[in-house]
Amino acid sequence: MTRTRPPLAAVTFDFWNTLCRADPAAMLERRKRAWRDVAIARSISVEPEVLDGVLDVVSDMHNHGWTNNVQFTAYDALDHAAELLASVLGAGDRDALETAWMHTSSRTDIELTPHCAEVLRSLQQRGTRMGIVCDVGLTPSTILRDFLAGHGVLDVFDHWSFSDEVGVYKPHVAIFEHALAGLGVNADEALHIGDIRRTDIAGARAAGMRAVRYSGVSDDDDATTEDAPVVIDDLRLLLTLT
Repeated sequence: MTRTRPPLAAVTFDFWNTLCRADPAAMLERRKRAWRDVAIARSISVEPEVLDGVLDVVSDMHNHGWTNNVQFTAYDALDHAAELLASVLGAGDRDALETAWMHTSSRTDIELTPHCAEVLRSLQQRGTRMGIVCDVGLTPSTILRDFLAGHGVLDVFDHWSFSDEVGVYKPHVAIFEHALAGLGVNADEALHIGDIRRTDIAGARAAGMRAVRYSGVSDDDDATTEDAPVVIDDLRLLLTLT
């Protein structure tokens, strides 16, 4: 006998390249410029190339942590950068670098992906519960919420599962279970949509959720991880699946 799945009650969304898109390389360059400005303004005795190198190091550390599911947040990056620069930092310099980091992060030109707001409002009107399951990079989740609020879509979400708050990255099942518990639904009543096979698709399926891969911004061709049964390049197609 074929088991019939229950009706879909909830959809969880990946953040980067599913709800929002940005240029990580451009973000890194903005942080480098901001830190150079701080060094000049505060007369910190450090070459611009050294500051750039420190930011490259902490960016690589984050990427390594994300790949190996070891948390490395923006605050971890700032702490490590301060250790590397300890010999040249004076009173208040670390705080000034953190302020510049957060200000630059919050000023990033973040766009919603095509048709994102339209699809979110349509799902909301249907009564579908919605959540976010996000691997947070070096921009804290507090700022990510502000991006959504600025685009007028924060209110459509019933729950958020950001890695810097939950404590694990995708594909760890705990972050998906956190989302399901917060939304008050069972795994077989929920669908997750994201752009990365290793994290979004493998993680959601391991948690017992349905999975859809969105290729409209970034098309993940990682053949080492099984793809989603459904791949869409237009978020509006999600409305035909729910």
